Order: sequence, then structure tokens, then C-alpha cells
Amino acid sequence: MSFFKKLKSKLFKSSSKIEEGIDSIVEDGSIDEAEIIIEVEKSITLKLQPEPDANKTKKLHVEKEYSSSKLDLVGEDVKSPNKPNFLSRVLGRIEKPKKTTKKRIFDDSMLESLEELLISADMGVDTALRVSANMAEGNLGRKVSVAEVKALLATEVARIMEPVAKPMPLYQQKPQVVLVVGVNGSGKTTTIGKLASQFKAAGKTVMIAAGDTFRAAAVEQLQVWGDRAGVPVLTAPEGSDPASLAFEAMAKCKKDGVDLLMIDTAGRLQNRKDLMEELEKIVRVIRKSDETAPHNTLLVLDATTGQNAIKQVEVFQDVSDVSGLVMTKLDGTAKGGVLVALADKFGLPIHAIGVGEQIDDLQAFDPEEFALALTGSHGE
Repeated sequence: MSFFKKLKSKLFKSSSKIEEGIDSIVEDGSIDEAEIIIEVEKSITLKLQPEPDANKTKKLHVEKEYSSSKLDLVGEDVKSPNKPNFLSRVLGRIEKPKKTTKKRIFDDSMLESLEELLISADMGVDTALRVSANMAEGNLGRKVSVAEVKALLATEVARIMEPVAKPMPLYQQKPQVVLVVGVNGSGKTTTIGKLASQFKAAGKTVMIAAGDTFRAAAVEQLQVWGDRAGVPVLTAPEGSDPASLAFEAMAKCKKDGVDLLMIDTAGRLQNRKDLMEELEKIVRVIRKSDETAPHNTLLVLDATTGQNAIKQVEVFQDVSDVSGLVMTKLDGTAKGGVLVALADKFGLPIHAIGVGEQIDDLQAFDPEEFALALTGSHGE
């Protein structure tokens, strides 16, 4: 299964919410084209119905008495069974739809309904208003179908996402230090394991520093991924200073000529000042070894948090100079629209998205595929 098909199938909660919403919006105030055709036919039939002609009837009666051959000629002249009459020729030009297509006028009421739908899908108020307004531009007063509305929405989503769809940059610097941050349960540890495995498969030498020294399960999980990918995992005793571990890992990577050092950090809530100060300390210590490090700071976001993800970006940006985003758990939420809000508000690169636990469930972000999947549109 291609990642797009997997994305589309796993984004069902987001796409079905938007898809059902669009269906309802178009249905409300829709115009049934089949019913319009029937009304047109009735109107034409009434207008073209021939009036009885007494003189013509009388003439036909006389002709019948005069000649049977003449009767044939007159009868054919009045109405031929082999030649379509004017009414049938007119109605024949009206192409009847094979399927009933529901459409409605794109008016102010529909615009308001679209705004409400996108806000409920966690696009945020500002982004929802902007997207809806762009959809309406040039379309107000037009009859639009569900498919057309989806296409308009997908186009706007892709336009917003296109500038931020960037893979994580790789540099000549050795080691390239990648600091991974995020709140508890966002999927940092799994993301690090998947990225390390993918970089190793691409020919890079990789080391992982298990900087979440407060959670034994995180260290064990990284060690499993390290064994799977053939990537060494540097650990420290439980409760150790994670900044010291990061410094030690950088020294080892320099000595061994490692291309990429990925540093895990403990999950921390953005409103815990003490934990955020600890993250600041890790950054300061890393820069003692290399003032340009960390070269990438990836913020891993859990899509199920919805609009709270915006606050997380704001806080982590201040503390650790976030350079890019990874969005996980898009398969478990109807709040996929928050990714559009993040792109619109911050413009930070989105390096990858995750829709599951398997290694191929973390893929480079493709704006068009995401837009099609989010809106429930058709695409290959």
C-alpha cells in the first residue's frame, strides 16, 4: 500500500469529519438538477402543446372521402410516425443527468458554514477564515457540488502547506547534532528510532543519546530501535544529568567520526518552568562543545492535542530555537487540521508525519497528499 493510501485510510477521522461536514453544507440548500430538468420539460410541453384546428380536421375528413392515397399523404403531413415532431426534437436536446448531482449556490450562508466546519476541524479561527475566504473568491454566486468544494479546500490546504514541506536538512558538519524535544507522550522516542533507522539505511553513521534519563522505558525502547537498525545507543544511569550525557555523546561522536547524533530528551509540559530550564541547560552544554549546535531541533507534536499544539510550538521555540516539526498520531484524531494552522501561523518546516507504529509509517511530508487525505478527495 502506498503511503498516500495509508495516510488517506488512517486519516479517516479527520477526513470523515470534513467530508461529512461538506456533504451536509451542500445538502443544506442544494439544488437538484434532475428536478430542474423535469420542470423544464413540463414547461416546454405546456407551451408547445398544439391547439386543435377545426378547419384542418374538416379538410382531413373531405380528403378521406376523395382518395385513400390522398388520405396517406394528408395523414403523413399532419403527423408522421417516422418523423420526430418538434416537441420531441427540443426535448431530445436536453441531456438528462445519469445521476442526481446535488449542488447549491455558494453564498454568504455557505461561507459561514465552511468557516465553522474548518474551525471545528482544529484549523484555528484565523486560518479557517482565510481558507474559507480564498475558497469563496471567484465562486460566490456559482452552483457548486460536494466534489467541487472538496477540490477548492484541498487546493487551499496544499497552497498553505507547500512552503513548509521540507525534509530535515543534512550538513557536512560532523557530528550533526539533532535535538528532539516535545511534551510527554508525543512520540519522541519512537520518532528518533524511526529517523535513526532511515538515516542509517541511507548510508549515514548514526548514534543515539538516550537523554530521557528519568524514564527507564524510554531508554529500553531506544535500545530496541538501535539494535534493529544497527545504531549504537549511549545511555546513563537513571536520574543522571541529561546535559552531561549529551556532552559525553558529542565527544564520542567527534572521536569516532559519526555523521549524525540524535539526542532524546525527557518529555516536559510547556507550563513546567523547571523542566524547560533543564532543556535550556542541555542546549547551553551542547554549545560548549560546538557553538553552532544543535544543528536541528525537532519538535515532535501529538496531533491529538489539537490547538494545544500551537502553544507548545510557541514555548519550545523560545527555549530551544525549534527548526522543524514532526507530527505524530494523525491516525488517531479528527484534529488533523491543526497541522494547517501550524503551517499558516509559524511557517516552520514540517519534516515528517506519522500515522502508525511501523517504520514506514513515518514519512516525508507531502502537502498535496496530505490535502487530498484531509479533505477526503480522490487521488492517486
